[in-house]
Amino acid sequence: MERYQIAKPDSVKNRKRVGRGPGSGHGKTCCRGQNGQLSRAGSGHRAWFEGGQMPIQRRIPKRGFTNYPFKVEFQVVNLADLEGLSGDVTVDTLYQKSIVSSKDMPVKILGGGEIKVSLNITADAFSASAKEKIEKAGGKVQINKK
Repeated sequence: MERYQIAKPDSVKNRKRVGRGPGSGHGKTCCRGQNGQLSRAGSGHRAWFEGGQMPIQRRIPKRGFTNYPFKVEFQVVNLADLEGLSGDVTVDTLYQKSIVSSKDMPVKILGGGEIKVSLNITADAFSASAKEKIEKAGGKVQINKK
C-alpha cells in the first residue's frame, strides 16, 4: 500500500543540515571554511560593509542642495490640449477627458498652442503666456486654493 499519492516536485530541495557528522558531507566546519570572520558565530555584517575600508557613502563628496521633501510636481497641460472643451474647465473635467492622469496631483496650464473659445479654467498654476492667451480669448483664470 502506497502512503503518498503526490510525488515531491524536483524543484524542492532538502534543507542543508549542517553539523551532523562526517557522513552528511556538512560536518566539522559546517561549510564555513577553516578560519576567518565568516566562519565564526554571529559573523553577519551589513550589506554595505567594506571590510574596514572607508565606505562609499563616506568617500563620495556631498555638495549641492536638494529640495526633495518640498518639491511640487505638476501635471502640465498645454492650451492646445484644451481644444474641443467648452464652459468651465476644472481638474475633474481634465481627468474625465484623460488629459491628466491623476486628480490628486496639481495641474499647471502652459501656453503651448492657441485657444479660440472662451473658457473658465480652474487649475493650480498658470504660466504667464497661458494666462494672457486665455484672457485674450475672453476666458477667465482661477487658481485652486488648497
